[in-house]
Amino acid sequence: MEEPVVVIEEPVVVKEGPVVTHEEEKTVEGSKTIDELDSNNKSVFSKFFSKQKKDSLNKGLKKTSSTFFGKISKAIIGKSKVDEDVLDKLEEILITSDVGVKTTLKIIDKIEIRVAKDKYISSDELDLILKEEIMDIIDSSYDEDQFNISENRPHVILVVGVNGVGKTTSIGKMAHHYKSLGLKVVIGAADTFRAAAIEQLEVWANRVEVDFIKQEMGSDPASVAFDTLESAINRKADVVLIDTAGRLHNKTNLMNELSKIKRVLQKKNIDSPQEVLLVIDGSTGQNAFEQAKQFMNVTEINALAVTKLDGTAKGGVVLGISDQFKIPIKFIGIGEGLEDLQLFNKKEFVDSFFNKS
Repeated sequence: MEEPVVVIEEPVVVKEGPVVTHEEEKTVEGSKTIDELDSNNKSVFSKFFSKQKKDSLNKGLKKTSSTFFGKISKAIIGKSKVDEDVLDKLEEILITSDVGVKTTLKIIDKIEIRVAKDKYISSDELDLILKEEIMDIIDSSYDEDQFNISENRPHVILVVGVNGVGKTTSIGKMAHHYKSLGLKVVIGAADTFRAAAIEQLEVWANRVEVDFIKQEMGSDPASVAFDTLESAINRKADVVLIDTAGRLHNKTNLMNELSKIKRVLQKKNIDSPQEVLLVIDGSTGQNAFEQAKQFMNVTEINALAVTKLDGTAKGGVVLGISDQFKIPIKFIGIGEGLEDLQLFNKKEFVDSFFNKS
């Protein structure tokens, strides 16, 4: 039997954002990529921030790249060509960089084929070949459409992830990102289970100045989600970000909760949610794989945000996750600043991964 529309028993407290002018209320027409949205403002400032973001990415992946290439340099020292010994050491380096065993073996197999075909590959050529193979690995899950905002507004992003991975912070930074593109954003606090979850999210909503929908702690999360979408429709919002509980230790309850949220959202908009985005902690290395596996058993995931890549040498986890799960990575977290949750650009990421400066 179809579940009835959730009735909100508690009064909804809505934290209003700033006064919105007529111009600010205009939505972006059609489905546009981030590049198309940004192309409207190709000023000196936008070019500066583009370079700033690239510098931030290089800085955020510094530990990963320096550790990775430090090990490779030791592996090929005194070698004039890539031989079996070099490949064995490269395999060990990739695995210890948290690329993952399956992905590592795939990369090594491809390099072995190229070595056999070309007969001779110098150690100087190894970086270039490795870069090409890593780009190919990311290509397998990379989808340009992941950056589109759907024509059927509002575009709803249901955000999931265990506690402690940076989910609340990521939602705040995503709100800032979409708002900076001229889009109207609403945040909904449907994690009504964790103590202080609502308050922490409200702090972020105030900081980035977007509308915020909440109920009391312990309220029905589906009720909060329903009210958030209804409010967003009334306000002609473009993007809705809905936080959810991270109680992965109780998979059945979490599965039922997320299923109910989806059903309730679809009563307002059959296409909602357009995205179910999983936030995982990149600094945990192989544990990030486990987080992804467990959540994929609970609900369908179609986008990823990998956080806390700065300050860790485990950035290789991005490669393994791209390869093993075939889920597009949409955002990566490479610092504490508002701009340090960046849209995942495969070329820029690989360039920074191979940055030796």
